[in-house]
Amino acid sequence: MNDTLKIPRKLSPTKYALLTGTLLLTSAGLITRVLGFFYRIFLSRTIGAEGLGVFNLIHPVFGICFALCAGSIQTAISQSVAANVRKGRSIFRAGLIISVGISIILAYGIIQFKDLIAANILMEPRCAPLLIFVAVSVPCSAIHACINGYYYGMQRPQVPAFAQITEQSVRIGAVFLIADIMIKSGITITVQLAVMGHLIGEVASSLYTVTAYRFFPPRMAPGVTHVSSGFRQTAPELMQLAMPLMGNRLVLNILASAEAILIPSRLQMSGLTDSAALSVYGVLTGMALPFILFPSTVFNSLAVLLLPTVAEAQSEGNDRRIGSAISMSLRYCLYVGILCIGIFTLFGDDLGISVFKDGSAGSYMTILAWLCPFIYLVTTMGSILNGLGRTSVTFIQNVISMIIRLCFVLFGIPRFGILAYLVGTLVSELLLALMHVLTLKKKVEFTWNAWDMIAKPAILMFLAIGFYYAAFSVADPFKELPLFVKTLFHIGILSIFYLCLLLGAHMMKNTSDEKPFRES
Repeated sequence: MNDTLKIPRKLSPTKYALLTGTLLLTSAGLITRVLGFFYRIFLSRTIGAEGLGVFNLIHPVFGICFALCAGSIQTAISQSVAANVRKGRSIFRAGLIISVGISIILAYGIIQFKDLIAANILMEPRCAPLLIFVAVSVPCSAIHACINGYYYGMQRPQVPAFAQITEQSVRIGAVFLIADIMIKSGITITVQLAVMGHLIGEVASSLYTVTAYRFFPPRMAPGVTHVSSGFRQTAPELMQLAMPLMGNRLVLNILASAEAILIPSRLQMSGLTDSAALSVYGVLTGMALPFILFPSTVFNSLAVLLLPTVAEAQSEGNDRRIGSAISMSLRYCLYVGILCIGIFTLFGDDLGISVFKDGSAGSYMTILAWLCPFIYLVTTMGSILNGLGRTSVTFIQNVISMIIRLCFVLFGIPRFGILAYLVGTLVSELLLALMHVLTLKKKVEFTWNAWDMIAKPAILMFLAIGFYYAAFSVADPFKELPLFVKTLFHIGILSIFYLCLLLGAHMMKNTSDEKPFRES
């Protein structure tokens, strides 16, 4: 087995806490992503494509606010507490005061200027009343982000993990309940339902984390005593850590927000009406992309596991282990990415119609299918770069990628419609994946075999598709089932063909590698 995947029988308490914490957070992330995926399907059927478009337009406002008042301060609290556990409570309280203070100012600003933001920045006046819900959710997100940061710093990830699940579960349950009441009362369901769900989820998460902190605060190790420190002594050091992170996240969020806001207006310039542009945007971001990104939950989990592994290997000077982790990640990202290309190009139309009742969602999936290997590579390679301490490099490369995509939005969509954005996304992700891989190649030696990692799985995918068509040309035992269920069976059978061929090729290679050794 690869060294990267080996787990020693006896782990030190620190390594054991790191491993169990990572697995816990990974499991929580997978659960929330699965719940969120089905939640998106529900929203697409209740508020429609146009409603999803309006709902996704307000996300940039929340994203920028979170970058300013919560995300960076959470990371700074986590790092500071981990480095100085004795001053942990003082660091947490200072961070909480700063974060909540900034969040209240931002919330007040959103409420005061909601009409201006909706009409002149988001370019959609219908967003104005929805921004009030976003504004109220900002302080809630600041509270639970800071508490989570404190628990992370104390190496107690249980509360943050369950906070994720609580937030998603309460949000979905509340929305289902409200929707049921509205349907029975004859009230038309609008995008306001989704925004209410967002607020309810944030409130639930903050209440859960506050309750956990009140009754189950993270305990310090035996013999370690708390050292109190004033706000004036603690805050400057904390903000010194937070400010660079805040700047990086703010730049990335502004670029992502500009892209999200400009797509509907540029679609109108291509000849679509306001309603049609929002519908296209809603289908793309609320239906097609969630399907394409769903398999990435596995690679997000892999990225979480890789970062501490790579950081530990670097501290030990073990470049061979880092190279092995990179080669393993490349291989499996490409294997799964090529499988997803086959799945979405063959079954994208059926998935779009059966799940979302929208044929255009399937058309977008078939085009975006080619994104899969690059998205997975970017996720894992970016995590490895961050583990090696190259955060500034990943930031610059992400900015370059986003600027390229923004150029396609600005200059391509008015002439070629949404196809320009799809092509721009493919180009930017391909370039970002190449930049990450080339940067790693300069930093660490790792095995790269184009035949093994690209050509061979691509050929095996074509063979699997051939076997699939040959098998179902005779008879389709699933043809009487509902379209979605039938499609799932077909995807499963194609995947089995592909995985069996991969396994067979791998066994043949091992056998051929062993023959010269035996002969010698």
